[in-house]
Amino acid sequence: MEYKDYYKVLGVDKDADDKTIKKAYRKLAKQYHPDLHPDDKKAHEKFKEINEAYEVLSDPEKRKTYDTFGSSGNFTGGMNFDPSQYGYTYTTGGGGDFSDFFEMFFGGGASSAGGRSKRRSGGFNMSDIFGGFSGGGASGGGRAARTQYNTDLTISLEDAYKGVNRNVSLTVNNQPVDVLVKVPAGITEGKKVKVRGDKFGVDGDILFKIHINLPKGTTMDGLDLTVQKDIYPWEAYFGDRVEVELPVGKLRVKVPEKTKGGSKLRLAKKGFKDLKKHEGDAYIQFNIINPTSLSVEEEAQYKAMGEKYKH
Repeated sequence: MEYKDYYKVLGVDKDADDKTIKKAYRKLAKQYHPDLHPDDKKAHEKFKEINEAYEVLSDPEKRKTYDTFGSSGNFTGGMNFDPSQYGYTYTTGGGGDFSDFFEMFFGGGASSAGGRSKRRSGGFNMSDIFGGFSGGGASGGGRAARTQYNTDLTISLEDAYKGVNRNVSLTVNNQPVDVLVKVPAGITEGKKVKVRGDKFGVDGDILFKIHINLPKGTTMDGLDLTVQKDIYPWEAYFGDRVEVELPVGKLRVKVPEKTKGGSKLRLAKKGFKDLKKHEGDAYIQFNIINPTSLSVEEEAQYKAMGEKYKH
């Protein structure tokens, strides 16, 4: 079994007082909290390791047991040892939130000459991490990190811009679940919306990764939108007003005289507005198209123009 140096995990000296240990724990727990790294398994393991170290070093009895064992064998982090030499037994593969090293001393299955030790429920306490600014969260003995379920949710550009409440049917742990997802206005591609599962009979949180389905002819670059708009030759040559549809609504925009195909018209702050109220621009790209049907007179006019401007 590998010896765990809990002081090294928290980055504190072995004679550190409770205040120093708690301060170090808060800093690291904020840095590696699963909510900030939902898809990073290494960060999750690091968070569990930090949690485990604090569970021991913040409890005077556990810390005393840990310090006594460590000094008696003069072990250093990463060194293997046989716990049976010190009167401890353990079973590997528990699959819980704590390592075999922790369970050997403090878990329910651990035993020694001194009998079984008691442990607090869970380990991390949101008030320990954030100094009480937990949004009305945990109190008392603390709780372990919540289970997270990840899935995807595709919404329209308009819904992303204005916000939407969406009823979603899922299967979680082989059970059908109907969830109400409240998507905030201004959400962007790849952002996640968290839904507390206990409201819907799920033990844990459900994270919905947002994907935006853009309308045909629309592209998005950051908060800037580019919309393709077809116009006829006479609209391009003489100028006109045409209607375009943007997240802000339908707008009538002016086509400048003698507009060339592929040219763009910029509409300041008419693009996408994100969660922080930052606004992008909209660009209307004009594409010149020909009519699909002409009268005899119109065909004659086209032919005459063709003859006149023949290369």
